[in-house]
Amino acid sequence: MKNPFARKNSADLNKAPKGFARHGRIRVQSKGSAIGGLLVKGLAAVLGATIAVAGISIWDISNSIRANGIELKGPKVTPADLKGPINMLLIGSDSRAGTNSHIFGSETSVLADVEILIHISEDRKNAVALSFPRDLMVPWPACPSTSGGSGYLPQSLGQINATIANGGPGCTLLTIEQLTGVKIPYLATINFGGVIEMSNAIGGVDVCVARPIHDQYTFLNLAAGNHNLKGMQALQFLRTRHGVGDGSDLSRISNQQVFLTSLLRKIKSEGVLSNPIQLYSLANAAARNMQLSTSLTDVNTMIGIAQALKSVDLEKMTFLQVPSHGGLPAPYSGRVMPNYDQANLIFQKLVADEPIIIEKANTGSGAIAQGSTATASPTPTPSKSPLPGKSASPSATPSPTASALPEWARGTNAATTTCSG
Repeated sequence: MKNPFARKNSADLNKAPKGFARHGRIRVQSKGSAIGGLLVKGLAAVLGATIAVAGISIWDISNSIRANGIELKGPKVTPADLKGPINMLLIGSDSRAGTNSHIFGSETSVLADVEILIHISEDRKNAVALSFPRDLMVPWPACPSTSGGSGYLPQSLGQINATIANGGPGCTLLTIEQLTGVKIPYLATINFGGVIEMSNAIGGVDVCVARPIHDQYTFLNLAAGNHNLKGMQALQFLRTRHGVGDGSDLSRISNQQVFLTSLLRKIKSEGVLSNPIQLYSLANAAARNMQLSTSLTDVNTMIGIAQALKSVDLEKMTFLQVPSHGGLPAPYSGRVMPNYDQANLIFQKLVADEPIIIEKANTGSGAIAQGSTATASPTPTPSKSPLPGKSASPSATPSPTASALPEWARGTNAATTTCSG
């Protein structure tokens, strides 16, 4: 056997392997080329590390969200459900956890400050955000608690925002399902801290203020004009009721729609849903301050809902509030009841997945369309108000046919700029 380490003789050294250029000149690498190569390698290493860290971070966020998932009653939700109409309930709780409680008081009870039913049509051409007044008096169905308590028996009439205190957010969802007839497989709750952090993550939301706001309860003071709201100021704006309109919860809903429609315009125009940095910041804030139903904790489900909403044009994103009226006798003084003959029209359209269009802003008190000098028309009195705990008979409900709602509908669309006032 030939020794591979044996010293080669002169004849062997003169034999060049085939294809090897014996007299080829090796090009000396320039300093700039060397630095460029190192830079490319360095960037590749940083990018690889960033992707790895992002993957770990997303995994951590997903685990945090799943750990706090709310188990809803009813059939198991599957990915196929995302192909049809999408219904999700968004609840803003008044939990003071993680905030300066001296600003909003140190209450230990948790109530639902905001309740919005979000509906995205199956064809992805329309979306509706229907707000429920927190003081709305409605029947409660029996509910096994979703927050660890014993739950409660059915109740003929109760304030809708108290359902979360008595049985958790899942009971609020069951109550709205019973009221509207809409099946709602997805639930998301956000606390005060979440509003603060998420408004910071998105770089603030631009709002128009028609008249100065001075609210001694939320300590919000805004001059007339345009403002970029983030952090605590965004939360104060969403919570104010005494500083806008007639000081009622109905005015607060109109004011909230000023913020929410502007938020959607920003998301659409600035490509927030396509910006990984902003998406990560939002997801991180959500993980710390939101609770989602287990049907919503899968990242693919969240992406599917975001993509469905992304497809809807701004003018086809309708914001409404449940028609209601006050003037109730004791012990319901200061509360409101649904105008069932009007509300049922909206509910039936949602159940049937029919378009609901607001072509011209009709904000009610608390907001006006930008450039408008006319004051909002008063809330109409229903032709026949049902007694507390009684709904209007089905025969009194108008047939839902046309896309556009009658003039009594209070709301706007996301393409219209409205101003707080």
